[in-house]
Amino acid sequence: MINRTGSLVVMSQSKGVVWSTGLGAQKQANNPVLQLLDSGNLVLRDGNSETSLWESFDYPSNTLLPGMKLGWDLRKGINWNLTEWTSPDDPSPGDLTYWIERHSYPDPVIQKGTNKFYRTGPWNGLWFSGSPGLNPAYDDYFVSNEHEVYYTYTLKNKSEISRIVLNQLTTSLERHIWNEASQIWLPYSLLPKDNCDNYGFCGPNANCIISYSGLAICQCLLGFKPKSPERWSLMVRSQGCVLIKPLSCQKDGFNPYFNLKLPDTTNSWVNESMSLNECWAKCLNHCSCMAYTNSDVRESGSGCVMWFGDLMDIRQFPVGGQILYVRISASELVAREHGRWTNKAWRGVAAVAVVAVMVGVVLYIYRSRTNIKDKIEALIRKQSWFYRFKGENTDEITSQCEMHFSSMNTSTIGSTTNIK
Repeated sequence: MINRTGSLVVMSQSKGVVWSTGLGAQKQANNPVLQLLDSGNLVLRDGNSETSLWESFDYPSNTLLPGMKLGWDLRKGINWNLTEWTSPDDPSPGDLTYWIERHSYPDPVIQKGTNKFYRTGPWNGLWFSGSPGLNPAYDDYFVSNEHEVYYTYTLKNKSEISRIVLNQLTTSLERHIWNEASQIWLPYSLLPKDNCDNYGFCGPNANCIISYSGLAICQCLLGFKPKSPERWSLMVRSQGCVLIKPLSCQKDGFNPYFNLKLPDTTNSWVNESMSLNECWAKCLNHCSCMAYTNSDVRESGSGCVMWFGDLMDIRQFPVGGQILYVRISASELVAREHGRWTNKAWRGVAAVAVVAVMVGVVLYIYRSRTNIKDKIEALIRKQSWFYRFKGENTDEITSQCEMHFSSMNTSTIGSTTNIK
């Protein structure tokens, strides 16, 4: 019911209040109206002014429908986040939450209690860096300004029904599409999808790569080494990597990595008007800056984002990720360039050797065939009877030739059958 103050309440049989919108005296409505919209949003509004007093979309529980927002309304102080149910038939909040961390470079995360469980990566103008590629079924949108920071989505096919659910049974974020014929929700996608999606699987300053066999492989970034070589050799990689040599600030360089999920943005800084060259110069001159890239990848790229301290939760995709420029010491940069030059030199030597071998084989074959031809011509000149039988009895000529060829070295000219 709607009570006398205009709040929506759920009552027990004994008239006790089980749940209430709890508007308070400041939002009393003279002519309150409760309406369920086609979007699924349940709205309580003032019938006279049409002002919205309360909306169910502001409290999404464990489900995000098309048009709902995940993030922050900074004017109203509302945090739109998903919270798992305790069980399939108990909607009280569980430990798993999906929300957007409000850094200078916002980052959606799934938390289990107070620990990060999965991170989508920041928005780069087209998609979240941890989920590269445009989806054929829906359009993603991300808004970040002084009033709001949120993610929302719409369906390309308006006749379809879809939802995103934080599932307490699978401990995952699932996207479902409704199948009208079978009257069931069909799974469309699931996150996290592999070990590299698990937050900090390889620890700080390391890159997680899924092999062709599906195994998660951890690699220290260039200029870094395992913090604990013993644990690293035992496949316990959560401690990550540390610098091999200390950095020297303005003498350092940057090594580019391609197709990455960008690091955790907790310790990041963003300027949306700077170019990539300006970003490089600022990061180089700031001795604690460990990496930089464009904040927006649309067209030729724009904006600047820089990371400070350890680089956490990086993974590499086969295609579709972003470029990240990671700081390395000058000596490591020289060693890298020397290694590249050495590899090129060895490749050049190998190429020359292959060509030389091929030329030698061709010359050998040519000379062998020339020797055979010379021997045959000499034999023909020696046998004056060839001219007597020319154009007459070819079978007799052949038998006479075979008699002479049989006495020659067959390892050089082949069998008499081939000569015939």
